[in-house]
Amino acid sequence: MRIQLLNPNSSTAMTERMTQVAREVALSNTQIIPSTAQHGPLSIESARDEAIAGAALLDEIWWAKEQGVDAHIIACFGDPSLSAAREVADAPVIGIAQAAFHFASLISYRFAVVTTMRRTIATAQELLSRYGFTHQCSGVYASDIPVLALEELSNHHLQLLLSDCQKAIDEGAEAIVLGCAGMATLCQRLQDRFQVPVIDGVAGAVKLVESLHSLQLKAAKRGQFAAAYPKLFTGRYQHWSDR
Repeated sequence: MRIQLLNPNSSTAMTERMTQVAREVALSNTQIIPSTAQHGPLSIESARDEAIAGAALLDEIWWAKEQGVDAHIIACFGDPSLSAAREVADAPVIGIAQAAFHFASLISYRFAVVTTMRRTIATAQELLSRYGFTHQCSGVYASDIPVLALEELSNHHLQLLLSDCQKAIDEGAEAIVLGCAGMATLCQRLQDRFQVPVIDGVAGAVKLVESLHSLQLKAAKRGQFAAAYPKLFTGRYQHWSDR
């Protein structure tokens, strides 16, 4: 199968790191097709960033749709523009936060989310509520580590991350969900150190869409995620008028 791994920020370095993780867990006959937003913020750390990134994300979804991919993964923990992407795509679209929460719920009674910026804690809490996992989450932890700092993680930021993981475990977490796609390469390292399950949504999303594909389950295109009604667009995005 062919999976689009979509980084909705414009950092190609982050795309490369996530692609490495995705290819390591993918089946031998699975092709990971990386794509990066062609305009917008280098990192997504606020509601403003997410809103601006949404249009570029949909452009990449449409591009991959035209390539005939079997699934799309939105590799940002805020699951930005997920519903809109599901309207545009014909194949399943998985957000890495939703994927990670499902995996954590299957192997633990209580899990914690360890993320980057404190201002994104509310976003994680909103996603937990939307997906129905609030009752299983023991807490969301963040130490204001900039997303782009994950590309060249300093010892200072590593110690902040380790401290958050330890605090989460001390306060009752039985598993840890990594709350940023940029943390994907740290998963095994943290699991070995803390001896609890550590879930990365990038890897989890790959295995979920492979399972959907093997079960021949397609995306629902009636009701909520049916294609949007055609209409004229003006300005920069007028090319969407014929989509």
